[in-house]
Amino acid sequence: MDLYEYQARDLFEEYGVPVLPGIVADTPEEVRAAAEKLGGVVVVKAQVKTGGRGKAGGVKVAKNADEAEEAAKAILGLDIKGHVVKRVMVAGGARIAQEFYFSVLLDRANRSYLSLTSVEGGMEIEQLAVEKPEALARIEVNANEGITLEKAREIAAAANFPAELVDKVAEVFVKLYAVYTGEDATLVEVNPLVLTEEGDVIALDGKVSLDENAGFRHPKHELLEDKDAADPLEAKAKALDLNYVKLDGEVGIIGNGAGLVMSTLDVVAYAGENHGGVKPANFLDIGGGASAEVMANGLGIILGDPQVKSVFVNVFGGITACDQVAKGIVGALAELGDTANKPIVVRLDGNNVEEGRRILDEANHPLVTQMPTMDDGADKAAELANAA
Repeated sequence: MDLYEYQARDLFEEYGVPVLPGIVADTPEEVRAAAEKLGGVVVVKAQVKTGGRGKAGGVKVAKNADEAEEAAKAILGLDIKGHVVKRVMVAGGARIAQEFYFSVLLDRANRSYLSLTSVEGGMEIEQLAVEKPEALARIEVNANEGITLEKAREIAAAANFPAELVDKVAEVFVKLYAVYTGEDATLVEVNPLVLTEEGDVIALDGKVSLDENAGFRHPKHELLEDKDAADPLEAKAKALDLNYVKLDGEVGIIGNGAGLVMSTLDVVAYAGENHGGVKPANFLDIGGGASAEVMANGLGIILGDPQVKSVFVNVFGGITACDQVAKGIVGALAELGDTANKPIVVRLDGNNVEEGRRILDEANHPLVTQMPTMDDGADKAAELANAA
């Protein structure tokens, strides 16, 4: 779960990371009141979960409350990369002397944590990594040892911080790592981390991504979720405890086991190249021991996606027996009735496959087509999606 900047700021403050005061506002009038309360120069910042706010006009400096109110009128309702601004944060101003970059993230490839740090902050890190890779220090962080003060100094030195700043920024790195571990995050990023003209190091902007798998340890994280902004299908799937991720294609995918589902996505994408370029519409793993009810729930989610033109159910029966999957499909179609109006391609193999195929044959539903192999099923689902 990605947090809004104001939520990241609040977390930073809880862990002692130096931040500027910030007040959240939803209307120009509230922005004026916030600017009056903070006094002096303020920055009105769009609260959206995407980068490039500044370039899109979503960040404006205001010298007084009048300017802050005008800035809010320009920012609220602004579309930034498909995200409509409904809320802003009014932050205190700072006299910036230098801008830096710091992040700690989960390095899945190497099964460790990784710190990315640079004395050249303020620009997009992807751009910096391409244009000036030598300016970005990549330091592996041992999960058992973490970022101690000694490790933080090593990171600062590797990023070429001036000697007189190493100890100062190292203290902030340690606190940011405390946010990372304390909140079970997969990313904590500050861009920019600034040195003010007064000599203070402040986290001027923050991005935090939380590991939802650790949510049971953090009941308060549920309060951070923006339910209004969540995709309704993903929200419904989450409520049904389904492992579902919405994508941009036209072929709905259901499989049992993450590895099989990932393979199915690849095979469907490849088959789609021969059928108008159709692509997978989702990732949905019903798990190794899914019941007929789970299968029905999953099918109901996918058929409710207006982007979906066909569905490919690809199951290799193990713990999940094929007859249970077949019963789930038949039951879901009966429950959905006329709202189920998209072709469904089914490939069953493994445990109880003959019984599963018999159940589908006997039901003889006009929407269901059985195919013998994964490649055949993917090709047929792509063909049907393209023809829809």
